[in-house]
Amino acid sequence: MTRSDDRLIVALDVPNALAGLELAERLGDTVSFYKIGLGMLTGGGLALANELKQEHGKRIFLDMKLFDIGATVENAVRGLAQFDLDFLTVHGDPHVVRAAKEGAAGKDLKILAVTILTSLDRADLDAGLMKAGDVADLVVERAAMAFEAGADGVIASPQEAAMIRALPQAAGRLIVTPGVRPAGADLGDQKRVTTPAQAVAAGADHVVVGRPIWQAADVRAAAQAIVDELASPQALSPNV
Repeated sequence: MTRSDDRLIVALDVPNALAGLELAERLGDTVSFYKIGLGMLTGGGLALANELKQEHGKRIFLDMKLFDIGATVENAVRGLAQFDLDFLTVHGDPHVVRAAKEGAAGKDLKILAVTILTSLDRADLDAGLMKAGDVADLVVERAAMAFEAGADGVIASPQEAAMIRALPQAAGRLIVTPGVRPAGADLGDQKRVTTPAQAVAAGADHVVVGRPIWQAADVRAAAQAIVDELASPQALSPNV
C-alpha cells in the first residue's frame, strides 16, 4: 500500500526544474515533502518549488544556507517567504538566525540553522581555521546558540541528533538530518551517516534522502522502503 510520511524529505538534487518535476511525478503520492537546494537555483528551482507547493500540494524545504550581513539576510528571507514555503536553511551564526527570523516574521516559514555540514570532518574544520574540539561537541554548541537566537530548528548529522535533542533549548524545535542512507547504500560525499530509522530514533523529526532514491531503478519502491522503515519498531523514539 502506498502511503507518504512527511518525515521523509526527498532531495531533488537533479540538474533543473524539468528533471525535478519529472522525478516528483514518478514518485507521486509516495512522497509529500521535497528539498530544493542551491544547485538548482539557476535551473528553475524557485519556479519548481512554487509549482510543487501550489499545484501539487507538496511541502517544500528550500535549502539555500544563507550567510551574509544581517540586513541582506533579512531582505532575502522576506522575499523568499512570499513563496509560502515550509523550511529555509541559513547558517547557524546567531546574527544570521536573528535576521532570518525578522525576515520571516508573520509567515509560516520555518528557519532551520546549519550547524556543521555533514560532508565535513575534523580535518576539514582544521583546514578552515575552525575552533578546535570534537565535531559533535561543536555541532551541539552551535545548535544551542542557534536555538537561543530563535531558530525553529537545526540541520545536523543524525549522529548528533540525540545530543541536540537533549538540549533544554531543543524543546519544541525541529531537527532535520541529511547524511541519511538506507542500509547498504553508497555513502557518496557524506562522512557522518546513519540509517533513516536510526536518525528518527535518535530524535530527528525529518530525514533528507537524495541519491538512494533518485538513482534507484524503481524510485517509488526506494521511497516506499524508507517510509516503511520510518514506521518500523527500529524508528521508535522516546522523544516522540
